[in-house]
Amino acid sequence: MIEIKFYKKSNGKCPIEKFLDSLTANQAQKATWVLQVIEELPKVPTTYLKKLVNTDDIWEVRLKLGNNTFRLLGFFDGPELIILNHAFQKKTQKTPKRDIKLAEERKRDYFERRKK
Repeated sequence: MIEIKFYKKSNGKCPIEKFLDSLTANQAQKATWVLQVIEELPKVPTTYLKKLVNTDDIWEVRLKLGNNTFRLLGFFDGPELIILNHAFQKKTQKTPKRDIKLAEERKRDYFERRKK
């Protein structure tokens, strides 16, 4: 079973909460459902959670609702804890490099601050 937590910046702001607040009610409901599936299923299908290749161990939570596709990026802190740290609406086939870089930067920040 996986536990999901949201990354907070050093100023206390949470990018994932801000993103989820920007969604419509139906989109937010789907996002909540997918996050619940990830937390409750012993083996999560790649339809909902997939590791991104050629990244610093970044994973994506995959949401699709109608023609809208969303991604929540994050990383594992141990085998059963995923920290989600970036989210966006996906408009291209590939995940944009700038979004991956931002997720990687926030991952480094998380582990540096956790050490202290």
